[in-house]
Amino acid sequence: MSRPLHRGVSATRISGSSNDPLDSQVDVKTEREELDRNHSSLRHLFWLPFSDNSPSKYDVTDNGFASDPFTVGAPRSRRRLTMLFLKSSLVMIVILALTGSFWWTLSISTSSRGYIFHGYRRLQEQLVSDLWDIGELSLGTSKMKELEFCPEEFENYIPCFNVSENLDSGSDGYVRVCRQGSRQSCLVLPPLNYKIPLRWPPGRDIIWVANVKITGQEVFSSGSLTKRMMMLEEEQISFRSESLMFDGVEDYSHQIAEMIGLRNESNFIQAGIRTILDIGCGYGSFGAHLVSEQILTMCIANYESSGSQVQLTLERGLPAMIGSFSSKQLPYPFLSFDLLHCARCGIDWDQKDGIFLIEVDRVLKPGGYFVWTSPLTNVHSSLRDKEKQKRWNFVRDFAENICWELMSQQDETVVWKKTSKKSCYNSRKPDSGPSICSKGQDVESPYYRPLQNCIGGMHSRRWVPIEERATWPSRSNLKPTELALYGLHSEELNEDTANYKTTVHNYWSLLSPLIFSDHPKRPGDEDPSPPYNMLRNVLDMNARYGGLNAALLEAGKSVWVMNVVPTTGPNYLPLILDRGYFGVLHDWCEAFPTYPRTYDMVHVEGLLSLKSSQRWTCSMLHIFTEIDRLLRPEGWIIIRDTTPLIESARALSSQLKWEARVIEIESNNERLLICQKPFFKRQAS
Repeated sequence: MSRPLHRGVSATRISGSSNDPLDSQVDVKTEREELDRNHSSLRHLFWLPFSDNSPSKYDVTDNGFASDPFTVGAPRSRRRLTMLFLKSSLVMIVILALTGSFWWTLSISTSSRGYIFHGYRRLQEQLVSDLWDIGELSLGTSKMKELEFCPEEFENYIPCFNVSENLDSGSDGYVRVCRQGSRQSCLVLPPLNYKIPLRWPPGRDIIWVANVKITGQEVFSSGSLTKRMMMLEEEQISFRSESLMFDGVEDYSHQIAEMIGLRNESNFIQAGIRTILDIGCGYGSFGAHLVSEQILTMCIANYESSGSQVQLTLERGLPAMIGSFSSKQLPYPFLSFDLLHCARCGIDWDQKDGIFLIEVDRVLKPGGYFVWTSPLTNVHSSLRDKEKQKRWNFVRDFAENICWELMSQQDETVVWKKTSKKSCYNSRKPDSGPSICSKGQDVESPYYRPLQNCIGGMHSRRWVPIEERATWPSRSNLKPTELALYGLHSEELNEDTANYKTTVHNYWSLLSPLIFSDHPKRPGDEDPSPPYNMLRNVLDMNARYGGLNAALLEAGKSVWVMNVVPTTGPNYLPLILDRGYFGVLHDWCEAFPTYPRTYDMVHVEGLLSLKSSQRWTCSMLHIFTEIDRLLRPEGWIIIRDTTPLIESARALSSQLKWEARVIEIESNNERLLICQKPFFKRQAS
C-alpha cells in the first residue's frame, strides 16, 4: 500500500515547477495529511508500535520533501523490516500452535496417548525410510560412505535376541524381542581364525572349531543323543554316528521306524513322511542321518549365547533356525509337518496345562507322528518315582484327549499318531480336552502370536492325512484340487517351474566366469561348470511358490532352500510346505532368527518392488545389512528387479563392500545384480 504512494510523492516533487515557498508549504501540508491517513492505516493493519515520538510528525526539508524515514528516507530498509516482522509473526504463530498441540496431547488419556505415540512413531519410521530410499536413489556410488565393521562382540550377534532387550522384557530366557533399533548398522566380521566351511558332504561331519562359539566343555558334551562329537587336531570338530549311547543314531532311527510299523527308516517316504521338525535338535545328528533317505529335517532350538544347537547345525550345512515354545506360536502354518521329534529337548510337556502339546498338534499334519525320547517316559523308572509317574500320566492322558493314538513305547521313546479324522474331536467326552478353535482364533499362518489353548486347523481345507498325499518326489507337483485352494491352476505352477529351470541354468552359467576368473584356459575353451555342491543352502527372501527350490533339486544341486514368505505379500507358505519344502513367514524389516554367516547364497527376486509398493518402515540399506549378516564370507547375492531398483541396489552394494555386477536380461524393464561378499579377516589385536 505504501510503495505506490511513495512513488507518487517523489514524482510530484521532482516534476513540480513552482518555486514559491507558499505553494511548497501547501503541497507539503496536503501530502502530509495524505501520509498521515496512510500511515495510520498501516499502523492499524500491521500492529506497528509507533509512539508519539516516532516519525509520525512530518518535518519538511529545504527541498520540500517530507523527512519521515518510514515513507521517504529509507523505503527499502523499512520494507525489509516489515517483511521480517511478518515472518517473525508467522513463526510465533506456528510455535504457539505446536505448543498448544503438544500440551493437548499430554492432557489426553493414557490409552489414547499410547495409541497416538505409536502411530506417530510409525509415521516417523516411514519418513526416515522414505528419506533413506530417496538418498539411496539420488546419490551416486562414489558419494555413499562405506559402512564400518562391527566390534568383536558382534561376531555372533542376533538382533531381537540380545541380552539387554531380553532383560528389559522381563523374560527368564532369551525370547524374541524385536524393537526399533534392534538392527545393527555395521558389517559383522567373522571370528579371528575363521575358515571357509568344507563342501558337502564332508562338511556335514567336520567343521572348523573357530567358526562357531563353543567351549571345550561343550565340545565333549555327551548329555544328549544328538549332541555327540569329538575334537580332531585342535582345529576341527567331528560329528560321528558311532557312540555308546542308544547304539548310535542309525539304530535309533531304525527303532523309530519299527515303532511306527515300518521295516526301517528308508520306508519313511512310503509312509508319507517327508518333512520333520526336530525340537531341540542337539547338533543335528538325527537330521544328518536322514538326509540320505530324502528326508528334510528342520532343527529349531532356543537362542544360546555359546554352544548353540542352531549355529552348529547350520555350520554342518543342515537346516536350522531359532524357535521357542515358551510363549509364542511358531511362524509356521497349521498342518505343516509330517513328524515332530523331541529327544531330551528340554521342554516340559506337562507344564502350562499342556499348551505346548497343543502347539505340536497345530503344526502336525493329520496322520502325522510325534516322537518323544525322555527319561520321563521310561515306565520302570516312573513307577519308582511318584512325581515322574504323575507327569507321565498327564502327558499320556492329554495326548489321548487331543485324539493322538499311542502307537508304541520302548525304553525311553514313545510314538503317537495324530488322528486323520475330524470326527474324533466331536466324539470326545465333554470337558475331556481343549476345545476347537473358532474361525477367528484359527489363523492359518500366525506370525509369533501368543500360544492358544485350543485345537487349530479344524476349519482348514488342507486337512489331508499324510497317507493320502502323494509320496515324495511326486508331492512337489500338487494336484489340481490342492492348487485350487490357492486360486492356482496346474499350468501356472508348471510355467513357474519351467521358468526357474531356465533361471537356475542361467545363474550357474553366470557364476562360472566369476568363480573361475583366474582359471587358465585356451582360446575357445568354456569356463568349467561350478560344482554341483558349490552351494549347500540358499535363502530365498521372496519364495512365491517355491519355484527356485524345485528347480535346484531337479537340476541335481546338493542344496536345501529356506523359502521365506514376506508377511506383507501373498501367503503361499502353506503351498510351499505341502510341496515338501521348508518355509517360514518373516517380516524383512526385522532380523531373521538365525546366527551370522549361515547361508551360501541369498536370492532376492521382486522383494524390492514389494517393499516400494507397500512402503515398509525400513530402508533398503537396513535389508541389505541384514543380508550381509546372514551371508557367509565369499557367499553370493542374486537380485532381480526393475532397472531403477537394481541401480539403487548397485549403489548400496558399494556401501557394504560387495563386489557387484549388473547383468542385462531378456526382460526390457528388469536387470540382474550379482554380488559376492568378500572374505574380510579380523586383525589380531
